[in-house]
Amino acid sequence: MTTTVTDLYPSRGATEVATPRQDPVVWGAPDAPGPIDPAGLQSFERDGFLTVDQLIAPDEVEVYRRELERLTTDPAIRADERSIVEPQSKEIRSVFEVHRISEVFANLVRDERVVGRARQILGSDVYVHQSRINVKPGFGASGFYWHSDFETWHAEDGLPRMRTVSVSIALTENYDTNGGLMIMPGSHKTFLGCAGATPKDNYKKSLQMQDAGTPSDEALTKMASDHGIKLFTGKAGSATWFDCNCMHGSGDNITPLPRSNVFIVFNSVENTAVEPFAAPVRRPEFIGARDFTPVK
Repeated sequence: MTTTVTDLYPSRGATEVATPRQDPVVWGAPDAPGPIDPAGLQSFERDGFLTVDQLIAPDEVEVYRRELERLTTDPAIRADERSIVEPQSKEIRSVFEVHRISEVFANLVRDERVVGRARQILGSDVYVHQSRINVKPGFGASGFYWHSDFETWHAEDGLPRMRTVSVSIALTENYDTNGGLMIMPGSHKTFLGCAGATPKDNYKKSLQMQDAGTPSDEALTKMASDHGIKLFTGKAGSATWFDCNCMHGSGDNITPLPRSNVFIVFNSVENTAVEPFAAPVRRPEFIGARDFTPVK
């Protein structure tokens, strides 16, 4: 028996449509115990993101960086469908589902400094919707165009509500020149439903270069005018938490300075995926999980 779920956030239609957010940003109580203080939760509510100057210590950074190096140089991992390569250089760009293929990263997911913040923001137990390591070597690694993750996760993975949060943990220093994360503060309060149908197996192209689910230049110009653009810098071990609907992107890295991070997406166990809202088929489970087991 198929349960019909109301689509609160239409997208991938004939025209681009802006919809006010229908969901809370912080689902947990403002005074709920956890690693984030009330002022931090207020900041997250307002801006859609929260930075932590040192989430993990330098010695821990080295452990995760060595594990990233091991995974990205393993021929078996490279041959796995979970590895995405750069279109030009053919170097590994991302490795997905790292919490399943690496006990080192599985331990990071279970770390209370990490999962505790997710539970606090989402107000429930959480599971991992997606995890990956991103490698942005110098001299030409390509960026990601402006997009809302929720637009894709809703349209192609079937996440019904905006009850999902991501964390990007830097494993190398993020300078203002090496292709760092950019977010439009406050953009998470408006959902931008993009125009254009979703091609079959769109993920094979979109993981290298965003296309379907990309906002128009006019919409991005207005959002940037309304919200501005924040570029994130920070030492290795720093982290940025951001709401699933933040408009964000990153530029190419043409410097000699590499930029690598581990990226974890937590979704509420009360917001489990249904069938895609605007795609012919689901994406593979290593991109959009269908195992909703809570992180413990």
